[in-house]
Amino acid sequence: MAPKVILLTGDGGETLEVFYPYQRLLEAGYEVDVAAPSKRKVQLVVHDFVDGFDTYTEKLGHTLAADVAFADVDPSDYVALVVPGGRAPEYIRNDPDAQRIVQHFFAAGAPVAAICHGPMLLAAAGVLEGRTSSAYPELRLDVEAGGGIFEDGAGVVDGNLVTGRAWPDHPAWMREFMKLLEASAPVG
Repeated sequence: MAPKVILLTGDGGETLEVFYPYQRLLEAGYEVDVAAPSKRKVQLVVHDFVDGFDTYTEKLGHTLAADVAFADVDPSDYVALVVPGGRAPEYIRNDPDAQRIVQHFFAAGAPVAAICHGPMLLAAAGVLEGRTSSAYPELRLDVEAGGGIFEDGAGVVDGNLVTGRAWPDHPAWMREFMKLLEASAPVG
């Protein structure tokens, strides 16, 4: 049986930031479960950078079926955690079960990947204290309010945590995460 990774998202999750790690992990031989506030199809979005806008724009993206609700997740069934960005982290950070899942992986020292708005959930779970984290640059204050040290980088590694700013950082972000994952829970 392949090692399992849990990916936390919900409506408004960024399509590229959900599908890229999901498919990359499957390609490497890991099993991936998508968890959301409830077990149902979630509506993802596409964020893009458009000349003349001060921030990203948003359009509807793909849908994706969540395999499990946060409340039903036993994090000990998984070897690693992925928290994509988009708007989903803005509201799932308030879910006590999402926080419980995050806290488990930090307590265990297991690999965690978060990108863009994903560190908002980490901050809400209280696990960024003293940790270096990247995020969408406008979330610097959120990282720092959560006790973290903000670094504006593509594949920022702090122990078991790998973070990035947004989907353009995917190559560096996932390269560093896969190194940690393959060292701690190799496939086969």
